[in-house]
Parts: sequence; C-alpha cells; structure tokens
Amino acid sequence: MHPHLKYLIELQAVDFRLIEIRERLSKFPKRLAEVEARVTSAKQQITAAKDALLTAQKERKTYEMDVEQWKERAKKYRNQSGEVKTNEAYKALLHEIQNAEDEAAKAEDRLLERMVSGEEFDRQLKAAEAAVKEVEAQANKERHTIQAEYNAAQKELAAAEAARAAAVASVPEDLVDHYERIAKRHGGVGLAEIRGEGCGQCGVHIRPHMIQLLQRDGNEEFYHCETCTRILYYPDHSVSPAAPPAPSAPDSSAASSPKI
Repeated sequence: MHPHLKYLIELQAVDFRLIEIRERLSKFPKRLAEVEARVTSAKQQITAAKDALLTAQKERKTYEMDVEQWKERAKKYRNQSGEVKTNEAYKALLHEIQNAEDEAAKAEDRLLERMVSGEEFDRQLKAAEAAVKEVEAQANKERHTIQAEYNAAQKELAAAEAARAAAVASVPEDLVDHYERIAKRHGGVGLAEIRGEGCGQCGVHIRPHMIQLLQRDGNEEFYHCETCTRILYYPDHSVSPAAPPAPSAPDSSAASSPKI
C-alpha cells in the first residue's frame, strides 16, 4: 500500500474524533439555555402572582371605601328621617335608605370576594416562590454538571487537535490538502474502507481490478472511488480508526478521480 496511507487513516480517525467532540461542544449553549429558560419561567410565575395579588389588594381597598360610603349614606338618611314633614318625603327617604343599604351589601359581597381571591393569590405567590427555590437549586446543579462536561470536552478537543497536528506532520502537505478537499465535500470523511466489493461510504461497486491493485504487495498508489472520489483503502490497512459518520447515499455528482 502507499506508504502514507496508514497516516491518512490515522488522520481520519482523529478527524472523526474532532467531529464528535465539536458536535458535543455545539450542544452546550442549548443545554444551558434550556436550564435558564426553566428558571425564567418559574420567576415569571412569581411576577404573575405578585401582579394578581397587588390588583386584588387595590380592589379590596376600593370596595372597602364603597362599603363605608354606602353605610355612611344610609346613616345620613336615617338621621334625616326625624326632620321630614310629609309621608311622601318620608317614603322617599326610606327608599333612599333601603337603596344605600342594598348597595352597601353588594359592596360587602364584592369585598368578600376580593378578600378570598387575595388569599388565593397570596397562596399562589408563596407556592411560586418555593418553586423558584427548587428550580434554582436544580439549575445550579445542572450548570455545574454542564460546565464540568464542557471543560472536559475542551480538554479532549485540545488533545485531539494536538494528535491531529502530529498526524498531519507525518503526511506531505499536498497530500493533506488533497485529503482535506475530499473530506470537506463529504462531511469530514475523506477515506472510504472497501466493504465486500463496494465503497464503504457511498456503497458503489468497486471494480475487481482496483481491489486487486489495492491488495497487491508493494502497491504504492492511491485509488479513489469512481463515484464519491474518496480515497479507498482495504480493511487490512486499517489502524483501528474511530467509527466514521453514517454512510451517505451514493454521490451522483462527483466525477471519477484518477489515482495520484
């Protein structure tokens, strides 16, 4: 096989590892955002409960004033009852007294409703405050876990990048460029293992003659898949690379590429 093929296989194994690590790192902001969203939602419940309680308290004061005003009016009319001179005036005054007492009773009913609802809003506020404490406690644990995982992933990334630099150093620059151009077109996969008689990535049938050439002792040529153009290698050349991304559907757009 080509003397640099095993180094390309090692390079691709490192690249697979880098893809996996970067994929994990890309998910950390979303995970943190979900944690913060739960905390925000819980705090919004407190705000809503406080607003409702404040409204109930304002309305309670209004209804308390209404009760006092109607009772005061009824008292005033009763005090005037001894001063009227005619039955008609007396009847009219009694009507006003009854109306004021009826309105006072209605205001007291509204006041009672506001007092009951105020107690419920107060209960909801206390429940929301307790819920926020629980949510924040859980969020702090999750933040700590996410941060620890993020730090570990960053260390993995640094180690993998160092391993890639070492792998690249073993391969001629033009060959690295060639490999990277192919990998860029195929989601980071520049090599393809031959599986059975087909390309392990795009699945296209590999001609027997090319397989024979790849297996031939002393072969120092690169061969490409005629469909996806990835560099082919036979399983015996593997150096236990990391598992590649799932094979894609056959690439119909890539032209065949000659050996280099």
